[in-house]
Amino acid sequence: MMKKVDPKLLWLFCPPGWLLVPLTAACAAGLVFVFTQQRTETPAACALYALSFYTLCTVTLRLVKNLPRWRQALRRRAESSSFCRRYAAEPAFRTRVSLYITLAVSLLYVGVNLLSWALYRSVWYIVLAVYYGILAVMRFLLVRYVRGTVIGDDFLKELRRARLCACILLLVNFALSGAVLMILYQDKGAEYRGVLIYAMAAYTFYAVIHAAVDLAKYRRYKSPVMTAAKVIALSAALVSLLNLETAMFTQFGTDMKPQDQRLMIMLTGAGISAAVVIMSVYMILRTAQQIRGRNQNGRE
Repeated sequence: MMKKVDPKLLWLFCPPGWLLVPLTAACAAGLVFVFTQQRTETPAACALYALSFYTLCTVTLRLVKNLPRWRQALRRRAESSSFCRRYAAEPAFRTRVSLYITLAVSLLYVGVNLLSWALYRSVWYIVLAVYYGILAVMRFLLVRYVRGTVIGDDFLKELRRARLCACILLLVNFALSGAVLMILYQDKGAEYRGVLIYAMAAYTFYAVIHAAVDLAKYRRYKSPVMTAAKVIALSAALVSLLNLETAMFTQFGTDMKPQDQRLMIMLTGAGISAAVVIMSVYMILRTAQQIRGRNQNGRE
């Protein structure tokens, strides 16, 4: 069917890669400049919008045309890798890999915020460093467990490790309370300029939905360590909503009364705190009950 299309028309809507790549980069850079410099209504900006729309259409057409072939090639390569086959087939192995990755990310965030505090001397960065430090401690405890024990081999030990992480998770509320107080009374909070805020919004909503789905999906494996890892991920994603909300107010809330913004932040912070407390207390009570039951059965 593609052979019947005029070659010139085909080239217009499916330009070669050597032209499409720099064109996409130029449009992205131009849009960032237009939005950050508040030049959205100039004639040059209108021309840039038209060029960006054309580029988006051509990129979409190329993706639609090539995605099936790329997907098949990626699947063949993944099937030839023992790591990918194991990652796809073993939930315990996926949990172990994700724990290593999220621990590294948490430690990176701790380091970045400590460096920011050293440069700018703002207590806000200390609050964030404490928050990510608590997440890193919990993930380190789970990583240490999975390094020495296969998930599912010692259920009682998993229960105790999950209960410990749930107790530590309650400390997240102290960091969350500090963050809310600083946002309310010192006008601190996240700030994303230009199109970055849309990317952060998309990532935050994806993280929340993905963490909630994972928590529901991994509960059927009845592994306390897996459940604890997913509860930690969901708690981190929920707290990210608070950062996103403050960034949204900074970017788009100029017409909103400050007291209304404070009320929304207080309600969001209270809701997230309540959710974290409920998950933590439920894990503590649930694991404690199961530990007592197993100990009683052992004595009998």
